[in-house]
Amino acid sequence: MVIILPCCLVSAISEIFRIDIKKMHTRESQMQAFGHLLDILDELRQKCPWDKIQTNESLRPLTIEETYELSEALLHQDHVEISKELGDLLLHIIFYAKIGSEQSLFDIQDVCEKLMQKLIYRHPHIFGEIEVSGAKEVEQNWEKLKLKEKGGNRTVLAGVPETLPSMIKAFRMQDKARGMGFDWDQKEQVWDKVQEEFSELMTEVDSMENDKMEAEFGDLFFSLINAARLYNINPDNALERTNTKFRNRFNYLEEKTLMQGKSLRSMSLAEMDVIWNEAKSKGL
Repeated sequence: MVIILPCCLVSAISEIFRIDIKKMHTRESQMQAFGHLLDILDELRQKCPWDKIQTNESLRPLTIEETYELSEALLHQDHVEISKELGDLLLHIIFYAKIGSEQSLFDIQDVCEKLMQKLIYRHPHIFGEIEVSGAKEVEQNWEKLKLKEKGGNRTVLAGVPETLPSMIKAFRMQDKARGMGFDWDQKEQVWDKVQEEFSELMTEVDSMENDKMEAEFGDLFFSLINAARLYNINPDNALERTNTKFRNRFNYLEEKTLMQGKSLRSMSLAEMDVIWNEAKSKGL
C-alpha cells in the first residue's frame, strides 16, 4: 500500500525532524554556476583593489588557512560549513588559474584537462583493459603508474611534500611504501617494533641526553603512526579527538572552579581530578 502525503505535511515532518531534503542540481546547472563563478572572478580581478594585487605568493598562506578550515569542518561533520569551505578553497583554485592565464602560462581548462588525463591514465581498470582484484591492487597500480609518467615522481616518496605536517607526512610515507609491498606480513608484528622503540627511548631517558631522547621519541611516534595505519586508524583524526576531549574537560574544570570562586593555581591536583572526573562522567 502506497501512502501519498500532502506537500504541506511532508514539509511539517521535515521541520519537526530537521530533515534537510536537498534537491541536487543538474549537470547543466552545475556547469552554468561554474562559468558564472569564473565571470565573477574576472570582474573582481579587474575592478576590486584587493583582488587586483593578489599574487601566488600572497594567496599561498591564505590557501593553507582555508584548507585547515575545511579540515575542521570535515572533522565536525558540519555539512553547511563543509559546503562553505569547499567554496572558499575553490575560489583559490580558480584564482591561481586566473593568474596563470594572465601570464599566458595556463588557464582553468588546462588544469581540468591535466586532471582528466591523469585520472584516465591512472584508472586503466576503468578506461582500459587492466583487471584488478580490489582497492589494494588499484593503489599499487596507481603508484607504479606515477613513476612511469613523464614529468612524474622519480621516486615513490617524492610525491609526499616536505612541507606536510610531520604526522601526516609519516602516515603518507608509510602508506606509499605499503603500496610498493614494503610492509609487515602480519599487522600484529608492528607491536614488537613499538615495544622495541619504547625500550630504546627509556634507555636514553635514563642517560638524559636530550638529543638522543628526541631522536628516540621520533622513532616511537613513527612506529605508533605505523600501527595506526595498519589498524585503519587515522592518527591525525585520533589525536584531534583527544585534543577536543582535553579542551572540553579543561574548559569544564576552569568554568567550574570560577563558579566556586576558586583559582586553578590555588587548587591541588587531587581537587582538580575530582572536577576532571566529573567532566568525564558527563561525556565531555
